[in-house]
Amino acid sequence: MNGTTHQIPRSAAVVLIGAASLVAVIAIVLVTLLLKPFASQASGQQDMNMAPGVVLSALDSRNESQSSDPESQGKLPNKTTAFGDHFPGIVNLDPDLLHALRQASTAANAEGVDVFVNSGWRSKEYQAQLYREAAAKYGSEEEASRWVATPEVSSHVSGRAVDLGGVDATAWFSQFGASYGLCQTYENEPWHYELRPEAATEGCPAMSTDATMH
Repeated sequence: MNGTTHQIPRSAAVVLIGAASLVAVIAIVLVTLLLKPFASQASGQQDMNMAPGVVLSALDSRNESQSSDPESQGKLPNKTTAFGDHFPGIVNLDPDLLHALRQASTAANAEGVDVFVNSGWRSKEYQAQLYREAAAKYGSEEEASRWVATPEVSSHVSGRAVDLGGVDATAWFSQFGASYGLCQTYENEPWHYELRPEAATEGCPAMSTDATMH
């Protein structure tokens, strides 16, 4: 040692600092890439560990969005016929009822009478909605039940009833519907028909006063 102090040139120091910074950045990037799968797994595990109510609420919201289409719930467009095969409100009817309805509709059409189905099969959700609307309209659930049954007892929910549209159609069915086993079941609803197969030979049974009589 001769006591002489060796100093690193300033330009070399800058290069070394820059290189060190670059190495640090590369190290950070590599660590981030290596840890990303574990972070995603942890995030997924966190979602799985969410409170059941939160998960179910999210699923319910998605299902509600998927089932919000009125036609999928049974609502029928105006002038739907018994041959509307792409409408759930028609194709989800009881097969025997649908067969009889189509036979009767064909016969009525041949006589120049248009037969429209205002309502057929309904989902429980749609029936509940109609019941709530009726309760609001008539002022009480008791009065609403005379016109709209609850989902638990509704013949529409089970696919065993249709509401026909048009004065001519209901008049035709009141006269000839029994021949096809189709009968008006409620005195206050001349449009509401259900299948009574024995009616073809025995005639339709006595009607109930309203929907509260099952």
